[in-house]
Amino acid sequence: MTWLMALCLVGSAVARIVFACLKGSGDTLDVWSQIVLPVAATLLYVLIVLLGGKELFYKTAIPVFLMAIYYAIRPHMLLGSSALVLGLFVVCLLFFCLAYTAITCGKIRSVWLLVPLYLCAIALFAYLHRALMHSGVADHWTYVLPDYLFFGGLLLQSFAIRVHTDGEYHPTWGDRIDGRRVRTLPPIAQITSYIQVERNTCSNLFEESIEITHIDRYIRQKRREGLKDFGITHVLLAAYVRGIAKYPQLNRFISGQKVYSRGNDVQYCMVVKKEMTVESPDTSIKVHLTPYDTAEDVYRKLNAAVESVKSTTELDSSFDNLVALFTLIPGVVLKFVVWLLKLLDYFGLLPKFLMELSPFHGSIFFTSMGSLGIRPIYHHLYDFGNIPAFGAFGCKRRALEVQEDGTIVQRKYVDIKFVLDERIVDGYYYATFFKYYRRLLAHPEVLDEVPEEVNKDID
Repeated sequence: MTWLMALCLVGSAVARIVFACLKGSGDTLDVWSQIVLPVAATLLYVLIVLLGGKELFYKTAIPVFLMAIYYAIRPHMLLGSSALVLGLFVVCLLFFCLAYTAITCGKIRSVWLLVPLYLCAIALFAYLHRALMHSGVADHWTYVLPDYLFFGGLLLQSFAIRVHTDGEYHPTWGDRIDGRRVRTLPPIAQITSYIQVERNTCSNLFEESIEITHIDRYIRQKRREGLKDFGITHVLLAAYVRGIAKYPQLNRFISGQKVYSRGNDVQYCMVVKKEMTVESPDTSIKVHLTPYDTAEDVYRKLNAAVESVKSTTELDSSFDNLVALFTLIPGVVLKFVVWLLKLLDYFGLLPKFLMELSPFHGSIFFTSMGSLGIRPIYHHLYDFGNIPAFGAFGCKRRALEVQEDGTIVQRKYVDIKFVLDERIVDGYYYATFFKYYRRLLAHPEVLDEVPEEVNKDID
């Protein structure tokens, strides 16, 4: 049914263009209002339904509102109508749009109410068609055929809709492919992202020094157990993921100036180099983790992602191949393409496969400066995408400390620096999380067990 709907709607768009060409183009306003607007809305509807899949059908209300604007200004439907008739017609269009939105976003549970809405629209055009035939208009089909195809396609689509009956939460109006909108924020938290728009203008810097005696002992133990490449990166990342299990709001992000939660999908991004040389290429990878993951789960998932790109000669990931295509686009056009991608991302319309490839969309970007032999840096956040946290840790260092009894003890530390988006949670929540993060790293053996409880960000 969905593909038949797509065929009908594409046919509707093609028919509008063909019939407009046969009639001859009018002035610029007519071209934009009577051709470009309905064709763009129709094709947008098709793309959203086909690319969004079963979960994101609700996002199709935007092109429906665009079509309502088109019908409100369509001259041959309103020609000769009184102000009262015009007003009633606009009210009916508004009712149609609101009813469609309420049904597709789940506020009205009966999807079959869409059927009489579409049938009423088809009946209206049938009446118009009959009036045009009786008036002797020779090309009467050119006026109504695109509308027959459009609403016929919507009628087919209504038979493909299925309502979830499992009692679980499913994406609804305002949600994104990669996150569920947080709707219970206090007013100040809701407007903060409109005041502080850019991610880098509202970043907090946090630094911590971790004593790693227990961590070194833990790493040696895991290597003896067969995890030969197990290292401090796995420990720090596993502790971060375990911290999200207790403090899930750290897995939020800002997009389109709204706050969203990724739930149990912790997306970790990092840069990989095949060899530690200046000439060696690098690439970005993304690993999907969950709050239930143990240190061994993190190790296996991360190493599998690293090996998948290191096994290639050029160290190219799918993201690198996509970027290589962008380099073939002329600079001026490329600037427009990037602007369009940012616009789609703002409204949550960026295709899922692009967000999966993008290293700018995720929960945290974590990098090891220790592998480069230097201290950690404060790495800026990206204004494109939605990563709210960037962490970096440096090489191990030794420090001499004076104890209370006057003795001097040598200890080993690793410095960690974070750049954090202050808009997703308040300072108290960040402070509580990092105190818990420090306790986890002081006892890394707890990361071997699945957490007894995983808190939900949103019930």
